[in-house]
Amino acid sequence: MIRRFASRTAAVVLFAAAVGSAVLALAAPAGAQQLVDAGGQGDGSGGLAFVLFAVMVAACAWAMFYMDRVRRRRASSEDQDQS
Repeated sequence: MIRRFASRTAAVVLFAAAVGSAVLALAAPAGAQQLVDAGGQGDGSGGLAFVLFAVMVAACAWAMFYMDRVRRRRASSEDQDQS
């Protein structure tokens, strides 16, 4: 019985350590408040910031349209199943 408790405790401690290290590793990039510096003159960084922003907006728009398409397909397949 003590062995089960010890192994279960060890498993919980290892799981907590893994989750804590994963949270720290994933939160580290959030410390960089400005990933692309668009304030430079003549070095092209403003263009890079614009391109990255345009890609982000396009990715968000694509994701919304894709999710709506999946929702419509699911709704139409449910309507066909009911009739």
